[in-house]
Amino acid sequence: MNRDQISRLAHAHHPIAAPVDDDAVRRLLERGIPRDDARILDLGCGGGEWLLRALAAHPGLRAEGVDISEQALAHARAAARACGVDERLTLHHGDAADFTASTPFDLVLSVGACHVHGGLLPTLAAAREHLAPGGHVLVGDGFWEREPTPEAVEMLGELSDLATTLDEVVADGWAPVQAHVSTRGELDAYEWSWTGSLAAWALDHPDDPDSTQALEAATTHRTEWLRTYRDSFGFVCLILRATP
Repeated sequence: MNRDQISRLAHAHHPIAAPVDDDAVRRLLERGIPRDDARILDLGCGGGEWLLRALAAHPGLRAEGVDISEQALAHARAAARACGVDERLTLHHGDAADFTASTPFDLVLSVGACHVHGGLLPTLAAAREHLAPGGHVLVGDGFWEREPTPEAVEMLGELSDLATTLDEVVADGWAPVQAHVSTRGELDAYEWSWTGSLAAWALDHPDDPDSTQALEAATTHRTEWLRTYRDSFGFVCLILRATP
């Protein structure tokens, strides 16, 4: 069972691949999309859930997404057809770090995918390349809510606390115009859904050759979450505009 398969099963009941609930997703998109006929781009779109929700809410909007996973893009295409928004959605298979576009976008998203570009600031640098004048960036990434253990840093990387994260973003030439810090409820709901959906699939398919690996992956992830980073990890979504 490869990483794409595990991710697809784990996100079966939480298609937003980040610890952000449906109300927060709606509010962030409402604030980030400047007008009904906007053009938006998701760098590392996965199954395209942010784009699908934006397209459903804005009949004049056009969206593009980039992802390295063919499986995730296939899911996004099928979901777009089922929702009747496929004619307004363009998906690109490839590394988001290498993506080039012929025209700029009014909103550039990258939520939970900053690893694609090597971190938050490199992600913002990539977003800037695709951004129309006066446009918005919606970016979501982790931060340390409390002092992490060395094991947590080794697992999740060299993150900053929330205040330092914002200082770094502002110093990089961005003004936050809205934000959402995930609550403990959102963080826990996401992890329980991730591990629980994967475990449930394994138990429902005992004869599948991948069931044992899926159950082991759910158990390992749950243990890492509860024992290594649950008490220190936070997640923030920022809506940003470039400063002069």
